[in-house]
Amino acid sequence: MIIGFIGSGNIGSTLARLSVGAGHDVVISNRRGPHTLAELASQLGSRAKAGTPTEAAEAGDLVVVTVPLKAYRDVPAKPLRGKVVIDTNNYYPDRDGHIDELDDESTTTSELLQRHLADSHVVKAFNNIYVDHLAVLHRPAGHPERSMLPIAGNDAAAKRSVVGFLDSIGYDALDVGPLAEGWRFQRDTAAYAQPYAVPGTEYPTWSARPATADILEERLQAAQRYRDM
Repeated sequence: MIIGFIGSGNIGSTLARLSVGAGHDVVISNRRGPHTLAELASQLGSRAKAGTPTEAAEAGDLVVVTVPLKAYRDVPAKPLRGKVVIDTNNYYPDRDGHIDELDDESTTTSELLQRHLADSHVVKAFNNIYVDHLAVLHRPAGHPERSMLPIAGNDAAAKRSVVGFLDSIGYDALDVGPLAEGWRFQRDTAAYAQPYAVPGTEYPTWSARPATADILEERLQAAQRYRDM
């Protein structure tokens, strides 16, 4: 499978490494141009190629959008028609500027991207785990210390594709529901980063721990309880 990456920062480059390690080909991109990704592509090896965002969108059987939220409207929509798109975004007002719909919680980050990519199938994933933890917690299927990541999406077939991708790179998936439920594992919730951090350690020196289904479920329920208060 070819995985396209629109954005190749911390999360994008880490997922690209995991993808190559799992036997996938990758096309990495950023807004600054392929020449700025030559070193990363070289590190990733023969399965990797640097391109433009449009080239990554066109090439990918599955495409990961991992850009700052403020740039989501720059994601090329036409070449992503009909494709499964993984959205890793979180909302940081100090970086992205204030977005009224997110401030009043009338929508979520992935619903904004889905609105922009109206003919694609957006699935929320990888936004609730610290990048250093993502890089080290992958385990083979059936391993007793395999970690679980939450996903959300409106299309069942698209979610199955993402579950398969997660499995290939060493993670299980917990389906939290439609995109509207993505708030349950967004930034500043109990399900954000904490499930994968050893209790008592603090950012940025968090030690990683495997997050089982029970741990993740408990954190997701805590997020719900907090909102209901």
